[in-house]
Amino acid sequence: MAKVNKPRIVKDYDKLPLDVQGQIKINYPQGFSGNLITYINAKGKVVSALPYETEDHYYLVRMTFEEANNIIENDDDFGDDGILRDDFALQEFEGHDDVDEDVNDIPDETDDEQDEEDL
Repeated sequence: MAKVNKPRIVKDYDKLPLDVQGQIKINYPQGFSGNLITYINAKGKVVSALPYETEDHYYLVRMTFEEANNIIENDDDFGDDGILRDDFALQEFEGHDDVDEDVNDIPDETDDEQDEEDL
């Protein structure tokens, strides 16, 4: 079987599309901190990230242990116990368009694009 190389995306959690954030919550219903990995980027810096893979992409979502815990603590989709609520519905995220953005108004994410090469 031939190995397929998926595009690798390295981004901060809050910069991910909402539907991807929702999918990550479903994939990690007990929180993120216990699933973090570390790697050394191209600049020789140790980075921690949450791995997440879809059919089309391989994500490394940059976050520290503390950030992972803070995301869960401040997210209403997770209960006080840090577990994803039973009534969480991914469809709330799909096609989510609260803000009408003009494509020309979206800034280039040059830092993230550069970091993608860190893998």
